[in-house]
Amino acid sequence: MVRAQDRKFVSADPEKCVGCVVCEYACSMTNDNTFNPAKSRIRALRLGPLNNIAVACRHCEDPACVAACPRDALRQEEDTGIIVVDEDACDGCAWCISACQFGAMMMHPDKKVVFTCNSCKDQEDGPQCVKWCPEEALTFVTAQQLAQKSRITAVKNLFQESKEKKAASK
Repeated sequence: MVRAQDRKFVSADPEKCVGCVVCEYACSMTNDNTFNPAKSRIRALRLGPLNNIAVACRHCEDPACVAACPRDALRQEEDTGIIVVDEDACDGCAWCISACQFGAMMMHPDKKVVFTCNSCKDQEDGPQCVKWCPEEALTFVTAQQLAQKSRITAVKNLFQESKEKKAASK
């Protein structure tokens, strides 16, 4: 069994994401055999003219989406953290969509049931969105790896600020 802190999820680097939506096409083709972003389990969001980010399920330790489901249509795989939807039990009420703080739960446009990232668990080479991202903005990481990356970035930024202050004072 994989510990919760060792579960992997798709993470996006907003510094690299250009909003090209290749991730959405790769996902919809892998999971629904169609190039249709509405059927993608990852969403590329435009936050501003130059700011983009892709959002996918983070396989939370205590997923609010699972807790919010009144029909017990959602469950979390213990070893991977992947949220599994029982399509027969889901009535499309969307409570899980409202409960997800990351915006990773979506309504399938044809089936009218919720769906979310499954980390392409049936693909030997992992999440296809990560594989096909032309800017390498997506990574498949654990929360610990993401936190370490954030710490490194913060230290680099502090170092750069200190260097700029020294140069400005000369």
